[in-house]
Amino acid sequence: MGLNETPSANRVHIGFFGLRNAGKSSLVNAVTNQDLVIVSDVKGTTTDPVSKSMELLPLGPVLIIDTPGIDDEGALGELRVRRARQVLNKTDVAVLVVDALTGKSPADEDLIRLFRDKDVPFIIAYNKSDLLEKAPEPTGENCIYVSATKKHNIEELKERIAALAKTDEPKLQIVGDIISPGDFVVLVIPIDKAAPKGRLILPQQQTIRDILEADAAAVVVKEFELRETLENIGKKPALVITDSQVFAKVSADTPADIPLTSFSILFARYKGFLASAVRGVRMLDSIGEKTSTNAGAARILIAEGCTHHRQCDDIGRVKLPRWIKQYTGMEPEFAFTSGGEFPEDLSSYDLILHCGACMLNEREVRYREACAADQGIPFTNYGITIAHIQGILKRSVAIFPNILAELEDEG
Repeated sequence: MGLNETPSANRVHIGFFGLRNAGKSSLVNAVTNQDLVIVSDVKGTTTDPVSKSMELLPLGPVLIIDTPGIDDEGALGELRVRRARQVLNKTDVAVLVVDALTGKSPADEDLIRLFRDKDVPFIIAYNKSDLLEKAPEPTGENCIYVSATKKHNIEELKERIAALAKTDEPKLQIVGDIISPGDFVVLVIPIDKAAPKGRLILPQQQTIRDILEADAAAVVVKEFELRETLENIGKKPALVITDSQVFAKVSADTPADIPLTSFSILFARYKGFLASAVRGVRMLDSIGEKTSTNAGAARILIAEGCTHHRQCDDIGRVKLPRWIKQYTGMEPEFAFTSGGEFPEDLSSYDLILHCGACMLNEREVRYREACAADQGIPFTNYGITIAHIQGILKRSVAIFPNILAELEDEG
């Protein structure tokens, strides 16, 4: 990915839902003005969610998601329906496609209730309106009659999607709001074996871009070059940001008067769950106490938002479990999920330990956090866990006074 590309996690996610043969795929193709999805008169042609990153005027960078029909049948059909509903967890705007000839079904009404329960803005697009003798007047602001084949009202549909996607909330920043023009920031980046050769991983790319957009300068070093760089650079950096895996060394090499944090901690704030993650990590200090309904050892779910190739010393699968065992002196059980997988029932776990979530959009991360909160399960992430284990959590969040104050209040 180039520095000028918008990551999928930062794109507006637009999901198309509805019954089989309502014309979802045809409407997706009409909205995107390309043959994004296979179209057929055979019911159930779309068997899995299909995603496409693109620029959609007047909105800008979006991720279009076409989903299987919500009325699919059989055991495999139930799985497809479940996958379609899971897409809602990351959908910023939903388009419910209804066959204008038959009108809304009970399954459509169920979806509308689900949109409202999940607080997802939605539009009801009555497709195939060209087959009606006369299209009726829409019964609400979120209804529109369209024709995918005749391209009728497609531009208006796009305008409505854009209107629902826009918010008055300020644009999220990774680090740009805590540095000033003219500052320089030192980024400590080990050469990660999990990253494709010749490339930085996504959080590093995005952070560099955010620093540049703040009219500041980014100095990038490996962990063994940091001490010499700080000694010779001639000016105190505004901030040092490190990969969490080398937190201890970087903390030791960074003078106490220089603010320090990690990419993972910055992304916890960026995705909106820093405060709950800092609270959630405290569970590790009481892991030996019986606080769950589990009959045996404590259980920790390690959730990764991507599906990268596993290395022999993988951070999520190997290093974190080892460090947690060393820190607690206990032998908790570990379970793992990756990509779009995330269980709705978390009751068998004592802690959810999430990655930095750079591949997930804010809505999906907030959904996962809310699932844990609703079930009373602590929720934290890699960087905060590593900082806590290594005794540098307060230093690592000191750039966020409200978070630091909460930690100090609790001693």
